[in-house]
Amino acid sequence: MNASDNILKDEDRNDIDRRLIDYHLVEQDPVKVAPKTYKVLLENDRVRVLEVRLKPGRGSPLHSHPAYIIYALSTCKVRLTLPDGKTKEVRMRSGEATWSDAESHAVDNIGSTEVHVLNIELKGTQEK
Repeated sequence: MNASDNILKDEDRNDIDRRLIDYHLVEQDPVKVAPKTYKVLLENDRVRVLEVRLKPGRGSPLHSHPAYIIYALSTCKVRLTLPDGKTKEVRMRSGEATWSDAESHAVDNIGSTEVHVLNIELKGTQEK
């Protein structure tokens, strides 16, 4: 066996890269990474509505959303951790709605109440 036997051909490398990218994107779906936290209430070609429940002290691993609206069904406080490690705290009151551009983050419930929100994801928007 010589050194050239260990070198991947370009087409093999591209195939592996493509599978890793596909795997990475599938794993970033919040419903896939945290099925006990995210429940699909409605999905069609334009929108996906997720019910999100997260008990105090619990978290959800890194995942991605396209542009979306968050509607709070309960007052809550979370810490979002972005892929670069930066964090931001978000507080929402019951009945409040807010807009978010496409993003990836992990979520931790740092409040004293259960997070109960609806995420209304718009399809056809660019994911980060």
